[in-house]
Amino acid sequence: MPRPPAPVLACPSLASGPLVSPAAGARVREATWGRRAGDRVRASAPGSPEPAAEGAPSRAASLRTNRYDLEARAGHLDEVLQFAPYLALTHTVVVGAVLLLFWSEAHRTYLLILFGSVAGPITLAAIGARRYRRRRLGERDVVTGHRLAALFSLILGLAWASMPLMILPTAGTQDQTFVVAIGAGLMATTYTFGSLAHLGLVYSAPIALGSLAALFLVGGAANGWLAMLMGVYSAFVAFTAGRMGRLSEQRIIDRVRVGEQNETISLLLHDFEASTSDWLWETDPLGRLQHVSERIGQVAGEDPAILHEAPFAALFLGVRKPRQMTPEIAEILALVAERKAFRERVVEVTIGGLTRWWRLSGRPITDGGETFLGFRGVGSDITDTRQSEARIAYLASYDPLTGLANRTQFQGVATQLCARAQTGGEACALLYLDLDGFKFVNDTFGHALGDVLLVRVAQRLTGTVPPQGLVSRLGGDEFAILLPGGDEDALTELALRLIAALSTPYTLDGVQVEIGASVGLALAPRDAHSPEGLLSKADLALYRAKATGRGKVRVFSPDLEATMRLRRELEVDLKRAVAQGEFSLHYQPLVGLEDGRVRTFEALLRWTRGAGGPVSPADFVPVAEASGLITEIGRWVLMQACREAARWPDDIRLAVNLSPIQFRNTDLVADVTQALEASGLRPERLEIEVTESVFFEMNATTIANLNELRALGIRVALDDFGTGYSSLSYLIRFPVDKIKIDRSFIKDMDSRPECLAIIEAILTLARKLSITVTAEGVETREQAQMLRASRCDDIQGFLFSPARPADEIPHLIASLPVRFGEIFPLLPLMFRRAPA
Repeated sequence: MPRPPAPVLACPSLASGPLVSPAAGARVREATWGRRAGDRVRASAPGSPEPAAEGAPSRAASLRTNRYDLEARAGHLDEVLQFAPYLALTHTVVVGAVLLLFWSEAHRTYLLILFGSVAGPITLAAIGARRYRRRRLGERDVVTGHRLAALFSLILGLAWASMPLMILPTAGTQDQTFVVAIGAGLMATTYTFGSLAHLGLVYSAPIALGSLAALFLVGGAANGWLAMLMGVYSAFVAFTAGRMGRLSEQRIIDRVRVGEQNETISLLLHDFEASTSDWLWETDPLGRLQHVSERIGQVAGEDPAILHEAPFAALFLGVRKPRQMTPEIAEILALVAERKAFRERVVEVTIGGLTRWWRLSGRPITDGGETFLGFRGVGSDITDTRQSEARIAYLASYDPLTGLANRTQFQGVATQLCARAQTGGEACALLYLDLDGFKFVNDTFGHALGDVLLVRVAQRLTGTVPPQGLVSRLGGDEFAILLPGGDEDALTELALRLIAALSTPYTLDGVQVEIGASVGLALAPRDAHSPEGLLSKADLALYRAKATGRGKVRVFSPDLEATMRLRRELEVDLKRAVAQGEFSLHYQPLVGLEDGRVRTFEALLRWTRGAGGPVSPADFVPVAEASGLITEIGRWVLMQACREAARWPDDIRLAVNLSPIQFRNTDLVADVTQALEASGLRPERLEIEVTESVFFEMNATTIANLNELRALGIRVALDDFGTGYSSLSYLIRFPVDKIKIDRSFIKDMDSRPECLAIIEAILTLARKLSITVTAEGVETREQAQMLRASRCDDIQGFLFSPARPADEIPHLIASLPVRFGEIFPLLPLMFRRAPA
């Protein structure tokens, strides 16, 4: 029997056809594929496996081929056994007729033997066939069945072959014709063996040979012709039976293949429904649901058994708890009622109190003609997709952390308001808000608490801004508020209320924090006609507000633009100055009030801007900080100042101002160490001056830099002391070696008693904490005398000397004690005499 070809993927036409025919294929697949195939694999590998020959099929392919072979052989046998009862009845009738026709004293014994030889085996075969077709088949059962069928065929063929040999020689002419006719008729039953053509040959060959032998034994012309016809007839039967057997065999093989393909399709569909959100649905011609799977029951929230035979509408509207009809559902039901195909229809349903979205497609099915068989289609639960799309749409317009409008939505609304302001004259305002101190909270307490703080800020903003306003988070700690109207006074009042609301302390996870806010205000169409322009103008106003101190509101004015233009020009020139080395250092002395000697020189940066002349540090240092150039400039200052200080007497220190930006740089300690090593200056002679903003914006890097600098022996001085509201708390959190009283107290100390009281309080506090005190901006004898009387340690100011170039330092060291003696004439003469 030829091997079946390898299976191919079933096409829809095959999938929709009949499944594996009679029970044989299913029984064999159930019993053999699950049980016998494994037995064969185990039996074939008793130890180390033999190496496979080149080109030999894999084990999986071998099992697949064996499965085809076994199922095909079972199908062949099953098809033959279907005719066993009819064949038994036919042979029983024929052998009975022979018994009646030829009953005589001469043939009585033989006829009884013939009857038993035919009726007995054929009856046993019919009974065995019935039992065989009822049991679960294994490989051994199929092989045994084929062998028994061959044996019964041979017995039956031999029994009938004896009839012409025993009866024909003694029969008359008429009886001879009967015998030949009976033999020819019996040979015709070969066709009942179907695909098992070899069984037909085993059965018919003895009958043909027996008939031919009997005719030749009788002899005669007539019998010769009968023998020739019998031979032709036998050959024809053998040929046609073989041909029909091969066709039947191919049909059975195809049926096995289709059965496997249907199984594969069924498994794929099952896996498809189990692993995806899709599911298949089907109705009958009356619109009732058919073949309801577990998956459909899950998505519909109903028992599949209840949905089976239920109207198609029950899939959407429910059975036990009816749900609401929607226009989309009604449209699908109408299409089904009209037997019209539909595709990718989305409906919203409520399942178990939750909103779900389904996408359905379906088409009517027919029998190939006009007969309507129902609908088939596929459905998908696209709830996750819809929710993701909604989330994406939300994120396109809203900030995910605070829920405020994001920059995209701000841009859209600002475009509309600006267009309305330009064409219709309806003014609008932009309040650009930046949080003061947020970075310190974020760095100190962590980003998680910083996020919580931003959410609370958003809540306070939305609670303060009028309903017609749009509050947006543009990024980080920057917020923008768009409002219709152009009343500058009312808008300024609103900005102050916002600042007050945001400055109220926050309690977050048991931690109390305080921040502030600064606001820049711009109006359209007065200040700008586009969202970009409006934001730019508000940004300039915000920059000025922050420059003048925290918690301020600044309204845009044209002079701010001019200032910004000058600032940009200054930044360009500043970059050139760094590249071309246009900076220099001057040094201002700090004089001890105990003996008039110079204790320290503070290095002060000077810049001569080409033909523009000198530029004040108050103008270019903020630009350097904003542009990031301050780090490179600060590195140069450290290197130059340390080299100069290394040439001074050993008891005179060098003071260098560092920007808060430099303290946030992880390379600061390396830069300081490199300057000390390159110059040979001892760390104890270097004094780093910082402002309160360093402590206000303190983070992990800043703290690490301060600790490492103090560990090296470098002194830390707090500059401009007394101008910040939190200075005392920072002295407790991080001890310093020196504080420098701001010049604003010194200037009015001789005319305002409260200034002197503050200075004396600072001096008392410093003595308690063992901190040295320097008074800045001392310009008169009276100020110096009052400070000495209050036991201040050092003074700095024009009274003794402004900042001077490095080449004048030796002269200052020698002359300042004499100048000190002139200011304090009652001191010993030694302080008024210049050293030789």
